[in-house]
Amino acid sequence: MNTPVTRAGEARWALSNAGALVGRSLRHITRSPEQLMLMLFLPTMLLLMFRYLFGGAIATGGMSYVNYVIAGNIAVSVTFNATATSVAVAGDMLEGIVERFRSMPVSSPAVLVGHVAASLARNLVSIAVMVGVGLLAGFRPVAGPGQWLAALGLLVLFTLGVSWIAVLLGVLAKTVEGASGLSMPLVFVPYVSSAFVPPGTMPEALRVIAENQPVTPMVDAVRALFLDQPVGDSAWLAVAWWGGLTLVAVPLAGVLFRRRSAPGSR
Repeated sequence: MNTPVTRAGEARWALSNAGALVGRSLRHITRSPEQLMLMLFLPTMLLLMFRYLFGGAIATGGMSYVNYVIAGNIAVSVTFNATATSVAVAGDMLEGIVERFRSMPVSSPAVLVGHVAASLARNLVSIAVMVGVGLLAGFRPVAGPGQWLAALGLLVLFTLGVSWIAVLLGVLAKTVEGASGLSMPLVFVPYVSSAFVPPGTMPEALRVIAENQPVTPMVDAVRALFLDQPVGDSAWLAVAWWGGLTLVAVPLAGVLFRRRSAPGSR
């Protein structure tokens, strides 16, 4: 009879720790001009740049370019925001805060969960800003409520996957600057996808890469949902890719975090 009570108490303790550290990470966002810029300014500039500088030169099969590109812009915004997550995790690992937490009754996974929750909140704001700016720039979605919810679900899964990969890179980094460098490849992955141009317009080698990497099905599915077009197998591929990557990144980040934060590990 005591085991369920003990487990329930441990669960409440872990949730309480996670809530406190989520609040800490969210406060860091509001106090950091760099993170606010990534959250608000970057998605706006990305969308306007692609909409008005490149939109007239890119053929998208009769679809207006702003309707085509907004899902890709969201993907790039999420991966750009991942650099802030990697840097924040590395800062905690290298600047002594984890040692302080270890001397307190704090659940170790709560430190990483706090960073991921803050990343999700930051990206949800960025997505809302980008959709709002897109509407002003000519974006005309025709999705129904169910399609909006499905698109949001895919974007949340994508954000969680990217955020946990960013956490993993932050744990691996030896310096805060190195964390930023390690996470930069994430930023460029969406560029070699269907985010900005149809893969069929690319050279053969790039086309094969673009059609068989994890960002493309997510972008294709979200775009189709926004525009009430057939989704095909893109949604299931996106779930498989990003669900699988998340399932790998979460335990791996946890194991490496415990090793690096153990006494005498550095």
